[in-house]
Amino acid sequence: MLAQRVLTAALLVPLVVGGVLYLSTFWVALFFAAVIMLAALEWARLAKISAPLWKGLFLLLTAAALGVAALMISNPVFNYWLLATASVGWLFGAVFLFKIKKIERMPSKPHPLWAAAGLLVLLPCWTALVALHRQGEDGPVLMLFVLVLIWVSDSSAYFAGRRWGRVKLAPVISPGKTREGVYGALAGAAICGVALAWIKPDIGGVLVAVPLCLLTCLASVEGDLFESFAKRQADVKDSGNLLPGHGGVLDRIDSVTAAAPIFMFGLMLLGTAR
Repeated sequence: MLAQRVLTAALLVPLVVGGVLYLSTFWVALFFAAVIMLAALEWARLAKISAPLWKGLFLLLTAAALGVAALMISNPVFNYWLLATASVGWLFGAVFLFKIKKIERMPSKPHPLWAAAGLLVLLPCWTALVALHRQGEDGPVLMLFVLVLIWVSDSSAYFAGRRWGRVKLAPVISPGKTREGVYGALAGAAICGVALAWIKPDIGGVLVAVPLCLLTCLASVEGDLFESFAKRQADVKDSGNLLPGHGGVLDRIDSVTAAAPIFMFGLMLLGTAR
């Protein structure tokens, strides 16, 4: 399993890095739209949508939403309110997640509310990533930065949790996650914050960049927990099996779904992105 994870990552990471840095925003947007569509297909499974007709309608709705977002992506007002809404949603979602004491498995029938939740999770993620990429000359670097921030946070959480993990973070939702792991993630994010202050001097220095990266890191943890909650309700281990050793596409972008909107909205509030 570990060997599969390493091999898959070794193949995908250079492709993502190269694509983000060297492809135009159009092709980056198209690539991540395909990723979002694959994730939507997996979310349909979590929402117990199995009938071909209803699954097709859900995918069609997702594609239509992406199309509208693509047409509006150059409008700062649209981006602001979509990402503001997503950020507020993740804030209230954190309160909800940490109040959960028991998870009931959902019946084997379609759940429209969970389907809608999937759309609300995936659409702002795509919008935030594409909006980041189109921020002039800094855009590709900023988009890559937020992905690296999430990778560093995830890796730091893993190693800190393995070494010092004692206190469970959310045992009902994800028994393997610990508070010590989160502290490790925050330490990695703080280092990334120092790097961001150097990469983007107009952000306001380390005292602004580090808190933004810490908030983005916490959002990435929440995104991971939310997908874990959805999988436990649906009684599945992985969202899919497309990526050997990693599960499904949704399993790989769960942290990004919350972190990217928070990061981009933070830059907009600071006046350093549109």
